[in-house]
Amino acid sequence: MTAFNKELDASGLHCPMPVLRSKKALDGMASGEVLHIISTDPASKNDIPSFAKTTRNELLEAKEEGEKFHYYIRKT
Repeated sequence: MTAFNKELDASGLHCPMPVLRSKKALDGMASGEVLHIISTDPASKNDIPSFAKTTRNELLEAKEEGEKFHYYIRKT
């Protein structure tokens, strides 16, 4: 498990809400901090990694546990 500073539970939200909430959460974080995102939206498997790349933040880990998707993004 990756250490994180803040957790965002976007369970039950559908595209584009997990990405929009992730952006808002990262905006309030300091450079170097890690955001843990939990999503149940299958589209997040593409959306969250693309969001991290587009915003030049670092996707540390992406994994699936049951029906939940977990992402760890380090703010740059």
